[in-house]
This record gives sequence, structure tokens and C-alpha cells, in this order.
Amino acid sequence: MGLLDTALGMLGNTPSATENSSNPQQMLIQAALSMLTQSQNGGLQGLIGSFQNAGLGELVGSWIGTGQNLPVSAEQIQQALGGLHLDQLAQASGLSPSATAGGLADVLPGLIDKLTPNGNVTDAEGFDSSAVLQHFSSLFGSR
Repeated sequence: MGLLDTALGMLGNTPSATENSSNPQQMLIQAALSMLTQSQNGGLQGLIGSFQNAGLGELVGSWIGTGQNLPVSAEQIQQALGGLHLDQLAQASGLSPSATAGGLADVLPGLIDKLTPNGNVTDAEGFDSSAVLQHFSSLFGSR
């Protein structure tokens, strides 16, 4: 069972495999979490580096810090991630690359914020899952 399934199950929103695979937003969030927690893809540190290398260090820094999260545009997501990563996430979610970039613009600031409690970048594989669950609750609402 994946992290998204676990999170949604704890919220009382346990989708079946069919429902999960037909909901692109849930698939995108699951793909984003996978990207952030798998060290083979650079994980959270790699994503932060991608934003910094794209000249967006202040933006990603706001998501890590304890203050207000600055918004990100789909174009900035495309700039930071590049075509290959965006295409991989699009394929995993079943969305077009442009829709994937737009979806990531909506969820990535909050996910990174929750993966970096107290403004500390830690190993994302050991993150506080309750913080992510709170974010999922705000995205999907308890049913």
C-alpha cells in the first residue's frame, strides 16, 4: 500500500485501485511524494537543487521556511523540473505535461512545507507523516 493510500485511508477516503488510477490529482500527488522521498531521483534535496539551479531558490526557500509559502506558476515548475522529470510525472498521473505542471504548482509548495517541519530539510524518507496527513486533509477534506 502506497503512502497516498495510507494517508487517504486514515482520512476515511480509501479509494479502490480503480478509483485511485482514475483520479489524476491523486495519482499526481502520489507521484510527487514518490519523487520527493526516493533518493534515487535526488529526493527532496534534488528537487530543492533543481529550483535553486533554475534561479528559484527564494521561492523554494519559502516552502521550506516557517513563513508564508510563495506561489509557484506552472511555467516555473517546468523551468525547474525540465522536460524529462515533468514527462515522467505526467505519465505516472495520466495528465498532460502542462496539466501536470499546473497540478504541481497547486500542491508542491504545501507538500514541501509539510516535509520540512520547522524549516529543516531532513531525509524525506523519515518525515513526519502526520504533517503530510494534515495537508491531505486540507486537499481532500474528510469524508
